[in-house]
Amino acid sequence: MGFLAEYIMRGRMQAMLVASTLALISLVMPPVSIVSSASVALVTLRRGATEGLIVLACSTAIAAVLGFFLLGNYQFVLLYGMVLWVPVWLISIILREGRYLSLAIEVAVLLGVLGVIGAYLYNAELTTMWKNILSQMVPPKAPVEDIQHTLDVLSHYMTGIIAAASVFGLLFGLFLGRWWQALLYNPGGFKQEFLSLNTHPRLAIGSILVLVIASASSGALSEVAWNIAILLFVLYTFIGTAVLHTVFAAMKMGRFIVPMFYITMFLIPHAMLPVAVVGLCDTWMNLRNKISNQHTP
Repeated sequence: MGFLAEYIMRGRMQAMLVASTLALISLVMPPVSIVSSASVALVTLRRGATEGLIVLACSTAIAAVLGFFLLGNYQFVLLYGMVLWVPVWLISIILREGRYLSLAIEVAVLLGVLGVIGAYLYNAELTTMWKNILSQMVPPKAPVEDIQHTLDVLSHYMTGIIAAASVFGLLFGLFLGRWWQALLYNPGGFKQEFLSLNTHPRLAIGSILVLVIASASSGALSEVAWNIAILLFVLYTFIGTAVLHTVFAAMKMGRFIVPMFYITMFLIPHAMLPVAVVGLCDTWMNLRNKISNQHTP
């Protein structure tokens, strides 16, 4: 995908064209939205907040115009563009100025946490809302009794799940933009940056406290805490991935184990849970430092 990064960096018009066109395509193929947001991230990371904002604003306008002619509705496309690009633009500024990928991830998760809290403050009946939405998605011929319990349980956590999915998408767009930047101007820089991901022990303690509150309390407090815990899961999944990548790469069969590790996480999403646990525990275990010391002559 290096050719696309080179094309984006040729000028504003190229960046706007890629961002707006891919945004419209993502309405049919959602994963393409990551590439669209990465184009805004790349411009912001390389050329600064102002240039990124110009590309963002103009891309939104272009997408709205295209949406009017192609879909007959520019309002939805306009809102979609803002939701897609504004968060990644903000996080890109934080990464550019703060220079730490860990900080950018933490801020992205914090935005998700604020979104969850805001959602519950705005609508105290979120569980009922999600249950109604999920019930409408059930096929007419499906055995309702068999899945009713699942819907009841899932409806309590859908706010956190949707927020976590949004943060995942936001961060993947940021990562792709950062990888493009490294590919063009600092080969190998993104890999080194990603594999050094970590977080402060105080945040880890706060995360454990959230889990304790979720488990020990009941009612709305417990529900909000569990939904926040789902977002913290995103943070520690990335850190755990960096840790295990480093650990596996240091093994004799590392060239085969590392790809299998990523394939396993992609095919078996449940595998992310132990990965997140590793990410949380690494705050105190420092597995990467131990491996580095073992290989130091």
